[in-house]
Amino acid sequence: QVQLVESGGGLVQVGGSLRLSCAASGRTFSNYVMGWFRQAPGKEREFVAAISWSTGITDYSSSVKGRFTISRDNGKNTAYLLMNSLKPEDTAVYYCAVRQGNYRHSSRYEYPYWGQGTQVTVSS
Repeated sequence: QVQLVESGGGLVQVGGSLRLSCAASGRTFSNYVMGWFRQAPGKEREFVAAISWSTGITDYSSSVKGRFTISRDNGKNTAYLLMNSLKPEDTAVYYCAVRQGNYRHSSRYEYPYWGQGTQVTVSS
């Protein structure tokens, strides 16, 4: 099993920044992808960003590209999501997830392992 623990959420004003962390432990894979997803009240869980752990190649949804940056620290088995220029529509519970392999799927159904989520609220 893989355990994922997110942290770093909170309340921020429009235009502000937050950095989320996702610490992974437990079972490890030689190649895997870590993704960030978010779910706003009454909406489907949607893809935000993903990173291939071995190559560092990243993908982003169009709604966050240019504002959010996903990165990883191999030594700490931790991924980060730096969120800049935050908007009210970024308000959601943010989840990290892991899948084996190198393909950075944007579908949540491709990720078997999930963290518990961290709330991000952007106030106007």
